[in-house]
Amino acid sequence: MGTRPSPDAATHGSGEWSPVSWQARTALQQPTYDDAVELAAATAQLAALPPLVTSWEVLALKQALAEAQDGDRFLLQGGDCAESFADCTSPIISNRLKVLLQMSLVMVHGLKKPVLRVGRFAGQYAKPRSADTETRDGVTLPSFRGDVVNAPAFTPQARRADPQRLIQAHAHSALTMNFVRALIDGGFADLHHPEYWDLAWVEHSPMAAEYRQMVASIGDSLRFMETLAGPIAGFSRVDFFTSHEALLLHYEQALTRQVPRHPGWFNLSTHFPWIGMRTAALDGAHVEYFRGIRNPVAVKIGPSVTPEQLLPLMDALNPDDEPGRLTLIHRMGNAAIADKLPPLLQAVKREGRRVLWVADPMHGNTESTSNGYKTRRFDNIRGELDQAFDIHAAAGTRLGGVHLELTGEDVTECLGGARDLVELDLDRAYKSTVDPRLNYEQSLELAMLIVRKSGGMA
Repeated sequence: MGTRPSPDAATHGSGEWSPVSWQARTALQQPTYDDAVELAAATAQLAALPPLVTSWEVLALKQALAEAQDGDRFLLQGGDCAESFADCTSPIISNRLKVLLQMSLVMVHGLKKPVLRVGRFAGQYAKPRSADTETRDGVTLPSFRGDVVNAPAFTPQARRADPQRLIQAHAHSALTMNFVRALIDGGFADLHHPEYWDLAWVEHSPMAAEYRQMVASIGDSLRFMETLAGPIAGFSRVDFFTSHEALLLHYEQALTRQVPRHPGWFNLSTHFPWIGMRTAALDGAHVEYFRGIRNPVAVKIGPSVTPEQLLPLMDALNPDDEPGRLTLIHRMGNAAIADKLPPLLQAVKREGRRVLWVADPMHGNTESTSNGYKTRRFDNIRGELDQAFDIHAAAGTRLGGVHLELTGEDVTECLGGARDLVELDLDRAYKSTVDPRLNYEQSLELAMLIVRKSGGMA
């Protein structure tokens, strides 16, 4: 590989780099803006706005991810498939936070190790599409690419790529971050009061009794420890980080900054950006952008990826094998994971590279129903996750986390689960504009299954 620069070098990897160097490469999944002057004005305004996260938070997350690589933490990454501006409300944000907190409580109790909480929010406003256009009744318009680009209504005005939405996305992300931080700093995540995390419809869940018993057990343990040792610091708040697919490169570029006392460039739109499967080409614009930022980064790995493709990608994104830098999120599908994942694990292990392996059991298991809904079967989600644990164990590698699309709302978007939702149930509360999400019950059920698979909650 030759001489490698220090991880603290301003150019993270080989070759000259700047936040605009991606523009010399092919950038897939980008909207077509019809007014270059308007786009330049919007990105200039965005570049002058305050960042959404700080460099020290980014570096703290990188250290925590390094600990997850070593098996000392477990990553729980979850949230909406695609945020919408309309859902930037206190009930939806707090319910989303409650679900992740409750899942992490289950995991901490069962896994007996800290859980690293990362939300898919405060920036998950862009979505890749399989086609640039959509045709209905003979009318063809640009595809809906998320609220940061255009609107879902099927009209020319709604589907126009509007640069002002970049500014709106920053504003809604800032509002989300501000509310999450205020909740956490105000004791919302206090382990002394997990009852704060209850959702209005939790009592109807088949998991409710098991969860209440677990909460009571944790409360008894906490009171016992504090009787012996006095108040224990750290139980009144938790660390919480944000992530999103860094798809829209004009937005990411504008929020990429240099900061005092830390060399290099940080993407300060989020703590933990990732590259999606459609934009992970080695010579593409997204890999060029990602290789230069100091954030921890992730890449989605699908069933078409080969070891010959993966290893050069790892070299480009983490040439110094820096701890905590690179996460690989495999999303193979329940039917494909047994054949497709082992060769990748073996190749990375053979090279001795440091990486955090994370399972996304959602995206490879999407299907359409007879009544026209896009959905996922809980049995397939659970099946892929079960296999992931077994395949890693057989390979001598470690599954260090999960990446899930979920919501705190009482939706019916994924089939199965404890209440055995069927196709007719989808009509009741299908709210997603893009991908189907686990609801609260299904999310908590999956958390308990993860713990059981890992040897806890026997």
